[in-house]
Amino acid sequence: MNYAIQTENLSKTYGKNRGISGLNLVVEQGDFFGFIGPNGAGKSTTIRTLLGLISPTSGNAAVLSYDIRKDKEQILSHTGYLPSEIHFHAKMKVRDVLRFSSELRHVRCDERAEKLCRRLDLDPSRKVDELSLGNRKKVGIICAVQHQPDLLILDEPTSGLDPLMQKEFFTILSEEHDRGATIFFSSHILSEVQTYCKRAAFIKDGKLILSDDVEKLEQTGTKKVLLRGNFDTEKIFTLPGVSSLDKERMSFLYKGDLPALLAALSQVRPDDVTITEPSLEEIFLNYYEK
Repeated sequence: MNYAIQTENLSKTYGKNRGISGLNLVVEQGDFFGFIGPNGAGKSTTIRTLLGLISPTSGNAAVLSYDIRKDKEQILSHTGYLPSEIHFHAKMKVRDVLRFSSELRHVRCDERAEKLCRRLDLDPSRKVDELSLGNRKKVGIICAVQHQPDLLILDEPTSGLDPLMQKEFFTILSEEHDRGATIFFSSHILSEVQTYCKRAAFIKDGKLILSDDVEKLEQTGTKKVLLRGNFDTEKIFTLPGVSSLDKERMSFLYKGDLPALLAALSQVRPDDVTITEPSLEEIFLNYYEK
């Protein structure tokens, strides 16, 4: 099996501050992979360590079979990277930024860059300091994809983009994936991962807590229960298997004995009961509560 990303007990610490700890992550070549976690979970630290932009404290990792310590230049030449925060020289024009980015990789991407500018509604003649946050993000996206890399690593890529541009961005990513590129992007927006990714991993406090196919993550056997009416809620809310309890909305996740739940409901007789499959976001939040 060929891996685009493979880590072995990868750790990065900043003195007493947490970074990442004992990360064991595998991303297969050709995958569309979501890296999920809230701000401060360790997503950006992981990405920067994989790219060789910061040095790991311990452990090992390979990107496209290149060692992150020894082969940083090879990794960067075959990778497109979009950081979460975009910074360019303020007085450069957009087209000059794009050309400079492509020349760093010794390729010419003028025609493709122009097409991407049109698709993302970006004026290449404008200076960077004239651009909004969203338009600077578009410049970063084009820098990352214009040379058609083998691996795209994108850190919170849709922040700053309006919904129309988000849709076009994921269309571009899907085209890159169809071409054969591996897509690895971090996000705290679960709907993006649920819609586009085949596999995903959850990171919490610098540690990987779960990694699997998105379909399997959605099929945990957990049910979302929504109740309505006036009844003794404690007989329901204290059942074994209840989690992510929202007493105000009278909803919770339930992973337990279903006959026990139905028996308790029959005793208290709520006005209405809805039992559905939870979203990936609700499953994710439940893991974080635990």
